Amino acid sequence: MLNAAIIGLGWWGKILAQTLAASNKITVVKLADVDAEGGAAFAAEHGIGFTTEFAAVLADDTVDAVILATPHSLHEEQIIAAAGAGKHIFCEKPFCLNRASALRAMEAIEKAGVQIAIGHERRFEPPIMDAMALARDGKLGPLMHIEANFSHDIFAALDETNWRLKTEESPAGGLTATLIHLMDLSISLFGQPDRVLASVECHGDVVKNGDTLTAQVKFENGRTASLNAFTHTPFFSRLAIFGANGWVEVRDKAHVQAPEGWFFTTCFTDGKAETIEYEVATPVLSNLECFAGAIAGKAEYPNTPEQIVRNVSLLEAIVKSAATDTLVKVEK
Repeated sequence: MLNAAIIGLGWWGKILAQTLAASNKITVVKLADVDAEGGAAFAAEHGIGFTTEFAAVLADDTVDAVILATPHSLHEEQIIAAAGAGKHIFCEKPFCLNRASALRAMEAIEKAGVQIAIGHERRFEPPIMDAMALARDGKLGPLMHIEANFSHDIFAALDETNWRLKTEESPAGGLTATLIHLMDLSISLFGQPDRVLASVECHGDVVKNGDTLTAQVKFENGRTASLNAFTHTPFFSRLAIFGANGWVEVRDKAHVQAPEGWFFTTCFTDGKAETIEYEVATPVLSNLECFAGAIAGKAEYPNTPEQIVRNVSLLEAIVKSAATDTLVKVEK
């Protein structure tokens, strides 16, 4: 059993704590948050120890790993500190906000020899896994393009002072909230991104850091991806992978925080599209438990350090492209 501490008890940190209550592989032994009153109340409700001090968690020998659900700008410093304390690290996305920061954090992880994992639970959704397998196994023929959209209006209800709406924490609209998941899936299939043209606009006049983000990505192997994230529209999520001999599409019925399953559609050279349904699964829990399994040496964690850094490099390029309205090369 892995003993973990969750750092950050905002919206998602609380969901992680509640999700792990069902795990037989990870026990949450400590919760930490800067909100002493609210954090302590949540911890008491769930019978878990609480502190406001990250340093106290790192000094606790009963804690094997930290799960970071904190503002994005804190990740580099917290990752380096946790690695230095010998703690394994599960970091909510984004890993960092720029490539230089990501490289420093990854260097500390490699030096300490601890396991790193990232909150890209979409890799653990059964229909996404099956769609990726179709693509990798050659069933779709030579791969051509990914077309994806992951949008919701959850943040439109937040107070404008919330850190998730601040440009310094969440640049380029829905980039760090949702588009980054689509970037991760694209990188896992197509490899090194080469260049990107992105645009961010604000049409709903509620989400001030931008509610309409589009990114056109070209990869080194010539494949392309059209990725979209809107933060002021009802929930919509779609991933389609196109090959010369067929395509596959996954549509979510509801957001992962209250899942209802998926529609899975395939179409091959006969031109007949077929749709099946997938039942509800637990990708957030699966990701966390895969992290625990990797620490125990039972299986390799699928999101490699190289892919994690590539995602941050693409993130940085998207921010630059959206700000300058120009095509930007992705650093590597």
